[in-house]
Amino acid sequence: MNVRVAGHQVDTGESLQSHVHQRIAALADKYFDRAISANVTFGRGPYDDFTCDIVAPVSQGVVLKASNRAGDAHVAFEGAADKIERQLSRYNDRLREHKGNGADAFVENAGYTVFAPPPENPAPKHPAVVAETRVDIPVASVSDAVMMLDLRNTNALMFKNAASQALNMVYRRDDGTIGWVEPRSE
Repeated sequence: MNVRVAGHQVDTGESLQSHVHQRIAALADKYFDRAISANVTFGRGPYDDFTCDIVAPVSQGVVLKASNRAGDAHVAFEGAADKIERQLSRYNDRLREHKGNGADAFVENAGYTVFAPPPENPAPKHPAVVAETRVDIPVASVSDAVMMLDLRNTNALMFKNAASQALNMVYRRDDGTIGWVEPRSE
């Protein structure tokens, strides 16, 4: 079990670190038969409160993320840990429903690209679009992609549709529903 506890402008004392290790270990024991890793980061919020961010990669391509804010560091952690536990519960339920037919093939790489104007042209008034990280594009069904969107706690997810082999995208809409973009085949 690899749990890293860090604090930005916050002293993470022995009591808090011990509590974090025990709670993450309990979650791992409850939902997994193998050890998982987690990064728990505490910080100070703008109103003198505490923030807690948890990032836990649980399997290839599935990263759980949660954050919480509270007046006490222990309470902030408990709120974030509760969110992670709900995500783990949903993840296990989905895996049981699909009986292992999940998205296990991660083959395409999205790459790293910086889009910027040529140096001889004057810079436009809008900033350059920058993609900062390399990500694997999973091969998944639409329902598996929605599950990954929930588990990663992101607003959008690009995936290769297992049925059509085309790149698709699911995204979280402002009204709380999930949108699905599939390219038209002509």
